[in-house]
Amino acid sequence: MNQLFNIGLIAYVLALVAAILGLVVKRRVFDRIANGILGAGMLVHLAYIITRWVTAGRPPFSNMFESLVLFSWAVAVIYLLLRIRVNIPLLAAPAALMSGVVLVYASAFFPSDIQPLVPALRSNWLTFHVFTCFLGYAGFAVSFFAGIGLLFANRAGSATTPDAREILEVVMARTISFGFIFLSLGIVTGAVWANSAWGTYWSWDPKEVWSLITWLIYAAFLHCRFMRGWRGNRAAWISVLGFISVLFTYVGVNLLLSGLHSYGAS
Repeated sequence: MNQLFNIGLIAYVLALVAAILGLVVKRRVFDRIANGILGAGMLVHLAYIITRWVTAGRPPFSNMFESLVLFSWAVAVIYLLLRIRVNIPLLAAPAALMSGVVLVYASAFFPSDIQPLVPALRSNWLTFHVFTCFLGYAGFAVSFFAGIGLLFANRAGSATTPDAREILEVVMARTISFGFIFLSLGIVTGAVWANSAWGTYWSWDPKEVWSLITWLIYAAFLHCRFMRGWRGNRAAWISVLGFISVLFTYVGVNLLLSGLHSYGAS
């Protein structure tokens, strides 16, 4: 099982190298190689998750190590699905980088041994809640890449083509729309699960509060983008702020604040 983890990590590193070469030498062949290796790494990564699931006899989403593995995989999946529809070679490098760095962080700082579920997690809602949340987080990660790319593109001015900036605008809006839907589903499934486990849909736990803050930031983006026509740097900065909130909701709350979700920090 560890071999699958290591092969997936190596694939993400090789994809990052190929993607960077493609950006430096401006040869599309490296972009195709990067996407191919990233896709292969994603499939190996999926095989690792499935193998761990079978070995544990439960969904492997119960602690920080397992959730980081899921997040890394989801980032690769969302990028690759988006790439089918949109030509965005600029985003291959950050997608591969984040997928690889998250796996390194997981293996370096959190135990990977399989532990039994704590009683609070013994529910069929675990898979629905965690999976929807992390698909949302992955969508927001890709929107963050697009937002950073757009900020740099606008700063470069005439050195970046209008088409490239427009593609980044579209990617940012699409991935935030996608992420918002799945984060909303994650909050709803979490509320239903909380009611069955703790007798209340909402308890103002730090994780719940920061999930709401994140949801409101992206709701503001969608309102400003589609109702008020915000584009360019203003929209990109909301995307960046939103992903900072995602990271704090996911990692910061688990490690810095105690609450009903504190078991996720182990």
